[in-house]
Amino acid sequence: MKKFVVLILVGLMSAALLLSGCSSSSKSGSSKSGKNQFKGTVKLGISSWIGFAPMYLAEEKGFFEKNGVKVKLQTIQSASDRRTAMAANRIQGFFTTVDTHVMTAAADIPVYQVLALDTSSGGDGIVAKKDIKSFADLKGKKVAIDTSGGASYFWFMYMLDQNKMTMDDVKIVNMSAGDAGAAFVGGKVDAAVTWQPWLTKAEKTPFGHVLLSSDKTPGLIVDSLGLRKDFVDENPKLVQGIVNAWYDALDYAKAHPDEADKIMAKSMGQTVADFKATEPDVTFYDKEGNIKYFGTKSDPGLIYDVTDKAATFWKKVKLISKQPKATDMINGDFVGK
Repeated sequence: MKKFVVLILVGLMSAALLLSGCSSSSKSGSSKSGKNQFKGTVKLGISSWIGFAPMYLAEEKGFFEKNGVKVKLQTIQSASDRRTAMAANRIQGFFTTVDTHVMTAAADIPVYQVLALDTSSGGDGIVAKKDIKSFADLKGKKVAIDTSGGASYFWFMYMLDQNKMTMDDVKIVNMSAGDAGAAFVGGKVDAAVTWQPWLTKAEKTPFGHVLLSSDKTPGLIVDSLGLRKDFVDENPKLVQGIVNAWYDALDYAKAHPDEADKIMAKSMGQTVADFKATEPDVTFYDKEGNIKYFGTKSDPGLIYDVTDKAATFWKKVKLISKQPKATDMINGDFVGK
């Protein structure tokens, strides 16, 4: 009998300990699901594009740590590979164009754009024969362009829309942006959507000129930082730290241009002279620029229109099957703090 009583007492004690353990585990799990509990290094996918260079400056000068966040810039040259890495949570976010983030959201990978980095200020453009004097003059002309997606394609479609034209109004020749520039310089097409150095090369031909340059359309070809939605929702302080580090890097570059250019040129694998030569092709978004570009919920900035237009265009040309909404992809809570 005594043995039976002892066994009952042992069983009751074990059950109590088990329940206590479950309670403790539940509390621990609740703590981990709270705000700002991410303790590791935030990994961000990046490529060697000049518009991302100040992020390397922020890394080198310790601005991430200064703002309370550990960041590793992980080089992944392909935007699609960056997207795959974020979907697998191997990275928490990546840098790319606004229109490319639309493709990410359309692939059922929840993403928030939280920071605008740069806008093309002449690095992209449309070259054409000199008798083509306006965008409307492209009607019926042979235009070389990369139709696989990307900023150049989006920009061209945006300009078609602004001029009340469609892709059917021009004769599209599909090729990469570099090949498009070469084809124009070689006299094989009437116009081409391309980038530097082909814009300059086209102007040096006896028959070509730059019909439209991206410096005339600020805010359309823009790079932004997209982060996993769950990471943003759960770690607002870390997101704010990344945004503030970007602002600190831009301030530092203005105050110490020579040192900053050396650091950024090295990160791009360029000489300082080559880096300085390409710097005018982009305009970086500082705090004031971000506040204007994002706007407010009651008065949305240009990023909302660009995002929605990209979703519409990509769906129309069947590059995506689902059309995400800009309001579901943009979080402007951090740019003005």
